[in-house]
Amino acid sequence: MPTTYQPPVPTMRFLLEHVLDFDVQMAALPGLEEVNAEVAAEVLAMAGRLCAERLAPLNLPGDAAGARLVDGEVVTAPGFAAAYAEFVEAGWPGLAGDPQYGGQGLPRTVQIMLDEMVSAANLSFGLFPGLTRGAAEALAAHGSEELKDTYLGKLVTGEWCGAMALTEASAGTDLGLLRTRAEPRGDGSHSITGTKIFISSGDQDFGNNIVHLVLARLPDAPAGVKGISLFLVPKFLPGATGTFDERNAMSVGALEHKMGIHAQPTCVMNYDGATGWLVGEAGRGLNAMFTMMNAERLFVGIQGLGLADAATQNAVAYARERLQGRTEGRPGPVPIIAHADVRKMLLSCRAFVEPARALAAWTAIRMDVADRHPDAPTRAAAHADVALLTPVIKAAFTDFGFETTVLAQQVFGGHGYIHEAGMEQFVRDARITQIYEGTNGVQATDLVARKVTLDGGAPLRAYLAGIAADLDAAGETGALVAAMRPALALLEEASAAIAAASGDGDVLGAAATEYLSLFAVVSLGWMWVRILAAAPALEDERMRRTYDALAAFYASHVLPRANLHATRIAAGAATIMALEDDLF
Repeated sequence: MPTTYQPPVPTMRFLLEHVLDFDVQMAALPGLEEVNAEVAAEVLAMAGRLCAERLAPLNLPGDAAGARLVDGEVVTAPGFAAAYAEFVEAGWPGLAGDPQYGGQGLPRTVQIMLDEMVSAANLSFGLFPGLTRGAAEALAAHGSEELKDTYLGKLVTGEWCGAMALTEASAGTDLGLLRTRAEPRGDGSHSITGTKIFISSGDQDFGNNIVHLVLARLPDAPAGVKGISLFLVPKFLPGATGTFDERNAMSVGALEHKMGIHAQPTCVMNYDGATGWLVGEAGRGLNAMFTMMNAERLFVGIQGLGLADAATQNAVAYARERLQGRTEGRPGPVPIIAHADVRKMLLSCRAFVEPARALAAWTAIRMDVADRHPDAPTRAAAHADVALLTPVIKAAFTDFGFETTVLAQQVFGGHGYIHEAGMEQFVRDARITQIYEGTNGVQATDLVARKVTLDGGAPLRAYLAGIAADLDAAGETGALVAAMRPALALLEEASAAIAAASGDGDVLGAAATEYLSLFAVVSLGWMWVRILAAAPALEDERMRRTYDALAAFYASHVLPRANLHATRIAAGAATIMALEDDLF
């Protein structure tokens, strides 16, 4: 049977109303005073229908057809161009955009929940508006008024698309090695020459402009990252009449042949003296680009969550219908959901998806507070929370998300390995989320080398204190709280060890991924504590029973991972670094 998708709007509304104090939080933010959980749920319900009815049906056929390069022009999968036009016409690209430039000005919290549903329905499609929003945010933060007046409005509304061009064949994570050149022309513009690889949404056939943000070096730039500048390079330039109909000197050299996201045109882009304009200060291109990168890293984490939810929904539906074998006291054949091993896989999937959605929304609320709160210290504290959580959400949500899609595929058995069932596509699509926008190892390194010791460790201490306060408020009853206390203690001990090892690259590198996973396991457990505390407010008894069971499963089967991660952190770097390079 083909995959289906049910937007989780009731769950989202419960989180906003009862778990995360959304109404109270928004009431304190200028411009968002009238936005509450009821309004958010109405918007999300409309978006969910579009995702389920319009985008999800294009997912499997889009994967089969893929994006193609025909005579140097990208041809997207059938239906994508029309669906994108509908997406723009309905105003979804500008949901949280600045009203000054045509956006609707809704909270980022609502935007992130929309991103989850779009990613679940059709990840390849979702990258077009997602990257466009990131380009708009970078331009808004660093562009000149002239560039913003010319380009920002059409990016915010999605009428034009955006892409970021960082990677080169010789410069992956180490952007200091990039070679693309920018030559001043004397009129304020620059000539951009070079080749970029792995450029998502580098081109398409939607009939609109595509604004590339390109990292390049000016002639007098020093070596390394301090010599990199950022340039806006559009596919179409303004012609003699002012309309954007003059083709810039940029082209698609090839489409990458990828493991997944086949319907997303991932391009090799050639810039052959293309016209571009400096964004921000010369030599501070990474500073400007990281405005986009940090937003995209959160977006990628949400992609992992969305794919996990879509795969889980389909695995549950299959397990209820597939008859196989027998169980104690039940003559066969029985639905495979009756088998303990299958149930364990499904519980593992849902025990991740539910608290991950809550943690994503909590982080998004902190983003809204950081952007809008009238009190400067409150904004600063919220900004620190977002900085701390960004690598965790990107890496943990995609690691656990990939793990979840694999478990969901396993529920299908042999059918899960067949393309027509749709489950192997979820696995292939989820795999890239662990790699792009900075591999998960890079995210873990960022966490231990920078975020743990940020401001002397004050943001981390405040975050952990918030978890401890919620545990205290929950009291001593319940298996979840009982399991969370020692897990939190392990995280506190590991955090102190990481801080003490600051500057020791081997020790930090050996501990990085284990520490990030430990941080995530405890943080998701914290969200379960908050969900259970709010569950009595639910009128739906089925939801209450489900949450109780899932939280208990998390306590008994997932939180024990904390001990494993802590043990590996304590083991240090000695056995990792002992083997000489030539003996591998």
